[in-house]
Amino acid sequence: MAPVPSIQTLKRRFRTEPLIRDLEIREVIERALAFQSTLLEIKARIAPAEFGWYPWDSFGTLSLLDPLLTGRARFLRSLTGAERVLDVGCGDGSLAFFFESLGYRVLAIDHPPSNFNRMQGVRALKAALKSSVRIEAADLDAELRLPAGRCGLALFFGVLYHLKNPLGVLETLSGHARYCLLSTAVARSTPDGRVDMQNAPLAYLANRDGLKGDETNYWIFSEAGLRVLVDRAGWDVCDWMTTSDPEATLWGAQRDERVFCLLRSRAFPLERRTQLLAGWHKLENDAWRWTQRRFSIAVEEPGKVTLRVSVPNVLELPLSMLANANGKPLGHARFERHGDADFTCGADAGIVEFELDKALPPSPQDGRERGIVVRGVEIG
Repeated sequence: MAPVPSIQTLKRRFRTEPLIRDLEIREVIERALAFQSTLLEIKARIAPAEFGWYPWDSFGTLSLLDPLLTGRARFLRSLTGAERVLDVGCGDGSLAFFFESLGYRVLAIDHPPSNFNRMQGVRALKAALKSSVRIEAADLDAELRLPAGRCGLALFFGVLYHLKNPLGVLETLSGHARYCLLSTAVARSTPDGRVDMQNAPLAYLANRDGLKGDETNYWIFSEAGLRVLVDRAGWDVCDWMTTSDPEATLWGAQRDERVFCLLRSRAFPLERRTQLLAGWHKLENDAWRWTQRRFSIAVEEPGKVTLRVSVPNVLELPLSMLANANGKPLGHARFERHGDADFTCGADAGIVEFELDKALPPSPQDGRERGIVVRGVEIG
């Protein structure tokens, strides 16, 4: 009979896996596009006659997170933690079902009267996928409450201009979600062009026929107004980006401009997380990653850091690796043979940087700089 692993061993295993397997935003986008193909096949197979599918591309929004997110926020678990994901204004639930496919618990909410097909689409896809995503109908303007407890990340794409009370809803959301990914349209001027809104904290209230004939559109903020709004609602800005579509107009001759931003709620304490930072290539075989010549991790608490590495046969030996934090040397390794090896050093909380004395340069066959293969990172 095999021995039962100790509590310490189980803890190490649990803490090692998320670091290497935590998805960087480009990997998230790659998986999202693959999942989109699955959804399209399911939609074609179901082909409901009684309603139409939500017509806009939810996954295209995810692709814009690559130029938006910086630093630690580029790794998904730094935003979600172990908590659920909240999809506000879920449409047909494409993003909700995608995040579920990554292993997250997800709550998807929308308002049936303003949902494209009165939420028939999201419920049909849930049944087809045999999904466990929790779906709730909610009128946030009417009740200013969310059918949710604590969440790690809220998705809030293309919802703000559909709200009568955007300040109240954003403030309510800041009490439930640690982070929020938000997108919304912004205006440079009023529709008649007479009032310049660009540099002032202003908002325009659409007429009864709404914007572009959609009566569910209410408030369009200037970019300065949006910054004041999120601040007054209890959010700090982590990343902010404005995009413009030259083929679409917001009104008149004004191009359709959107803000994409990552917000952090001030209602939650700032958490430090042990995670990968710079210098890591994509996850391969769901188990290991190549590094660049220089790579780093963020360490949450003082302790030992152990890298489970493989020195590839194509690298010239000997291979040296230095570890340091804030200019202070932490340890040195000299690899004399190819294959598996371990490297351990002590580290305080903070950023630990590793540097190899050589790496494989980019080539026509592989455009990456490649150092060593890391199979696991163990803390403690």
